[in-house]
Amino acid sequence: MRTGILFASAAYFIWGLLPLYLRALKHVPAMEILLHRMIWSLVFLAVILAVKKHWAWLKPALSDRRVMGRFLASAAVLSVNWFIYIWAVNAGRVVDASLGYFINPLVNVMFGYVLLHERLRPAQWAAISVAALGVLWLTVQAGQLPWIGLLLAASFGTYGFLRKTAPLGALEGLSIETLLLTPFALAWLGWLTSQGQSAFVNGDAHTHWLLIAAGPITAIPLLLFAAGARRIPMTLLGLLQYIGPTLQMGLGVFLWHEPFSQAKLIGFALIWSALVLYTLENFWVGRRQRLAAA
Repeated sequence: MRTGILFASAAYFIWGLLPLYLRALKHVPAMEILLHRMIWSLVFLAVILAVKKHWAWLKPALSDRRVMGRFLASAAVLSVNWFIYIWAVNAGRVVDASLGYFINPLVNVMFGYVLLHERLRPAQWAAISVAALGVLWLTVQAGQLPWIGLLLAASFGTYGFLRKTAPLGALEGLSIETLLLTPFALAWLGWLTSQGQSAFVNGDAHTHWLLIAAGPITAIPLLLFAAGARRIPMTLLGLLQYIGPTLQMGLGVFLWHEPFSQAKLIGFALIWSALVLYTLENFWVGRRQRLAAA
C-alpha cells in the first residue's frame, strides 16, 4: 500500500510540475515539442525493454490488426491531448489546462455510462450536473466554451477508454503508440530541418538536452502510475489524481500570475464541489463493498 501511494503520488507530482519543463521550452513551437516527445519517448522505452529483455510480446502485437488498429486510435488521441496541453502551457493558459484534468474524472464516468453502459448512482448524476453547471457558468462569464479544458478532458477520457479495453499493459501499450507515431514525427522533423525551421538543429546544447529529456519525462510518470494503480484501491487513486491539476493551477496563478477572476473562481468552485461529492460517494460505496465482502 505505501509503495503504491508513493508511486502514484510521484506520477501525479511529475504531471503537476510538467508546465515548468514546458515553459523552459517556450522558444520551441508546440508542434516540434510534440514531435520530439514522440521520438525520445520511443528511445527511452526501447532502452527499458532492452534492459528487461521484454520483447516476446511485440511480434504477436504487431501481427494483430485489431490490436494495432486500437493502438493507432489511442496514439492519435494521445497526440491530440499532448499538443493541446503543450500549446496551452506555452500560451499562458495553464489554469485553463488544469480545468481539463479536474473535469476528467467526471468525463470518465460519463464515458462509462454512454460507451460501457454502466449504471450511474444518484450521487454520480448529481456530481455531473454540478460540474456541468460550473462549465455553463464559465461559458457565460467568458462568452465562450472553456474549450481548452473540455478538449483536454475529452481527449484524455477517450484515451483512457481505449486503453482500458486494450490488451497490453502500460509499458507495452505506450511502446506501441510511440512506435506508430515516430515515423510521422521523423518525417515532419525532416521537413522542418530541410526548411531551416528546426529548433533542435538551430538551437543550443541547452535546447537539445531539454528536448531529449521529453522521453523520460513522458514515460516515467506513466510507468509510475501503472505500478501504483496495481497496488492501491481505485478510490485512493481517485483522491491522489487531484495532485496534478492542483499543482498546475497553483503554478499558473501564483508563479505566472495568470488571470483568475472571482467569476472564474465560482466556476472552478462548482467543479471542485462536484469532485468532492463524487469522491466522497465513491469512497463510501467502496467502504460498504469491502465491509460486505468481509
